[in-house]
Amino acid sequence: MAVENAVREILQQVLDVKPEEIKPDVGLDKAFGVDSTEMVEIAVGIKKKLGIDMANNELKKNQSFSQIVTYLKNKGVN
Repeated sequence: MAVENAVREILQQVLDVKPEEIKPDVGLDKAFGVDSTEMVEIAVGIKKKLGIDMANNELKKNQSFSQIVTYLKNKGVN
């Protein structure tokens, strides 16, 4: 599964949004009002689906869809 598809699925589940609502370069906090609990849920989803620990501080720094995907690809996830 491509990392983009996996991240999109995780965001859809955690944030209860449609795929087309997830814009590549818009911060999740601005687009969806993501709070700290949802950030933890996204991090847990990434760990379960992709096997990568993404610390909360990394998730806070990489808050858009494209930033999260780039971070994961830099960690070796395809």
